[in-house]
Amino acid sequence: MAQPQRIRQWLSARTIATLAVISILAACTPGGRDARPGQAGPPKPVEKPTGPDEADRQKVAVLVPTTGPNAALGQSIANAANLALLDSGNRRVRLTVYNTAGGAAAAAQRALAEGNRLFLGPLLAPDVRAIQGMSRAANVPILTFSNDASLAGGGTYVLGFQVDQSVERVVSFAQGRGVDRFAALVPAGAYGQRASSAMIDAVEKSGGRMTAIATFTRDTRSLTSAVRKLTGADAPAARARVRPDGTVARVAPETKGVPFDAVLVADSGKIALAALPVLQKNGARGVRLLGTELWNTEPGLSRVPAMHGAWFASVPDDYFRQFASRYRSRFGGEPYRLASLGYDSVLLVNRVAAKWQAGAPFPQAALRDSGGFAGVDGAFRFGGSGVALRALEVQQVGAGGFNVVSPAPASFK
Repeated sequence: MAQPQRIRQWLSARTIATLAVISILAACTPGGRDARPGQAGPPKPVEKPTGPDEADRQKVAVLVPTTGPNAALGQSIANAANLALLDSGNRRVRLTVYNTAGGAAAAAQRALAEGNRLFLGPLLAPDVRAIQGMSRAANVPILTFSNDASLAGGGTYVLGFQVDQSVERVVSFAQGRGVDRFAALVPAGAYGQRASSAMIDAVEKSGGRMTAIATFTRDTRSLTSAVRKLTGADAPAARARVRPDGTVARVAPETKGVPFDAVLVADSGKIALAALPVLQKNGARGVRLLGTELWNTEPGLSRVPAMHGAWFASVPDDYFRQFASRYRSRFGGEPYRLASLGYDSVLLVNRVAAKWQAGAPFPQAALRDSGGFAGVDGAFRFGGSGVALRALEVQQVGAGGFNVVSPAPASFK
């Protein structure tokens, strides 16, 4: 069981102290929701800290793409990592960015040759798989920014946001507000499969009834067909009877009309906006819409009155707004939403640094602290699987933006 008092002390005494630097140096104005940063000139160079001799510093490699199609996101994460180091004033840690665009394995080999004892990144799942063997052999753990939970284990820790956690949180909240019958629209692919499995489990756990799940590809015809199947306007939707492990899920009995009170759209806010009129046209007007963490980068949701009242679960945004303001002041542009993972990974390193001797293996046992860690994205801890378990809040879409209707827990239970 987690230690509630301990997590509160960490939030107030350390991370909030670090984030207070942001509050002092930057105004707490809303911003940073957009997934893509605005146009900006080249980032200002990061000052080289002075202090401990090079031999006394812990060497940490940031493995991200800084060229190629994912360069902007990779650079945003790297900028955020450097910003965290500057904000904390920790001069015992040396960060070095290695470009993975030319091959993650080559970048990791270079990082190992230069004495790095911890990898922050890579960003992409194939890149993580490419370096896991050498990282295990060298006893250098990986804190990846990927959201692929299958990567975890054997010295790999997954920091990326997990759709199953988001689905469980919003379903539990909805059931507590009286929603009993659930349906889901999920995209084809790995993300949709995880969302579908999580939805079945979450509905059963909450005591609700799962009526149907329909899968779509990201085009108008497929989405329309999926909605029609879901609402019963077309052929019956594929019933959620069988889980991936072969066990049978509970299915609600057949009902007349639209057989659900709420429907999860497990995709981006733009897809939710595209699905809305099709749902309304096919008898689902007034049905509660539910979303995942992907929605919190789509401010356009609040401009559509029919979306008002929709719920989605996400990491808290309060500290991200402060971080985004500080980032803009430093680098002249908007951070990607995922840049917070770079910032928080360095906060985690800072906390562990006192127990980490320069040149020694990174103390992985410290990552299993049941009290957890905290940062821009709120409280989190690594479970036995090595995947970050996050304290999520539920937000409601309204005319003025997103409003918190269920705050993120301050501790783990």
